[in-house]
Amino acid sequence: MDKELASDVVNRSRSKNWLVGSMVFATLIAGVIWMRGALKTSVEAERIRTATAEIGAVENSLSATGEVIPAFEQVITSPIRASIRRVLLTPGTSVKPGQPILDLDKSLTEIEKEKLNDQLALKRNGIDQLRMKLNKSLYDAEVNDQIKQLNINKLRADLEGIRRLQRVGGNTAEDVTRAENALRVAELEKKQLENDLSYNRQSMSASLRETTLQAQIEEKNLKELQHKIKLADIVADRPGVLTWVNENIGSAVNEGEMLAKLADLASFRVEGSCSDVYAEQVKVGLPVIVKVNETNLRGTITQVKPAVKNGVVQFVIQLENNRHTSLRPNMKAEVFVVTDHVTKAVRVANGPTFKGKRTQYVYVLPKGSNVAYRREVSIGLSNFDFVEIKSGLQAGEQIILTDLSEYENLEEITIGKK
Repeated sequence: MDKELASDVVNRSRSKNWLVGSMVFATLIAGVIWMRGALKTSVEAERIRTATAEIGAVENSLSATGEVIPAFEQVITSPIRASIRRVLLTPGTSVKPGQPILDLDKSLTEIEKEKLNDQLALKRNGIDQLRMKLNKSLYDAEVNDQIKQLNINKLRADLEGIRRLQRVGGNTAEDVTRAENALRVAELEKKQLENDLSYNRQSMSASLRETTLQAQIEEKNLKELQHKIKLADIVADRPGVLTWVNENIGSAVNEGEMLAKLADLASFRVEGSCSDVYAEQVKVGLPVIVKVNETNLRGTITQVKPAVKNGVVQFVIQLENNRHTSLRPNMKAEVFVVTDHVTKAVRVANGPTFKGKRTQYVYVLPKGSNVAYRREVSIGLSNFDFVEIKSGLQAGEQIILTDLSEYENLEEITIGKK
């Protein structure tokens, strides 16, 4: 038979069960509290940066680099073979039109000039001799032609006399034939002489023209050399700043070798470059934003270099304000080529939270609240200043720009004080 347990034993058993149940319940409550704390993470307010959505224009741009260069830079080269005698100005000097820069030794070119002068005089003397020879030859040929004509007239008269005598029996038919043949020979000789005269006249005229042309070429060569000697006085032909000078005194320079560079530092342009990945997007006429230090300057692409070098596309930018005080020669600048734009869009300031995706999550922080809520947004155009929000956000709402990737799975984040 079963015995009934004593009451004190039953009470101790019940107390033990209640104690175990209480401990389990407490553990569950602590776990729930811990889970809620883990899922509702707090971020210090000092760590975040926010921006408010607004209505405005957004331009889509691609990034490039640029270098500021003078809008005008003249390269001064040596027009002749010479040597540098003196350097009159040093780099960095402001120059005025007509101000000498270098002094060249032009003695070799002066000797060449004298040689060309002698050659030209020789050609002109040859023309005079050829003209006199032509005149004499033409005169002799004309006189011979006249003599032949007189001889023909005499033979013709003799033939008529022989024919009259033949009619009266004084001459034979053979005498008439001989006279006729003599006349024909004289006429043929005159015709040959006239042909030679015409040929000699044309030939000698051609020779005269050839020699005259040669003399004209020599004269033009001389004028060209005289012009080069004049240009060998290396002077500035416009105002500017001397950026480089060949200061090697005594060194020989060949024709076309660079002697100096003169730049107009009052106006500038920008030479940009970007990866050839964007080659099809970079086109003449596209607007450009050039960021120099903290200044944004607008411009337009006026030229795209046809060749791609080392995977880089180069282009030239004409600035709207090419005389801005921030511009300096050889200054590096950030360049943003605007490829598309929207005039009225919901936009927010660009920041680390945007990863370049078309759809992503951001945290929206209602005004006056310390809790940010996760929201999915659709991204449109973007540049270094703004990002277009096509959907998921309205003007006036505030989002967190700080990168919160470590909390990307949380629906809400508490913004707490430090």
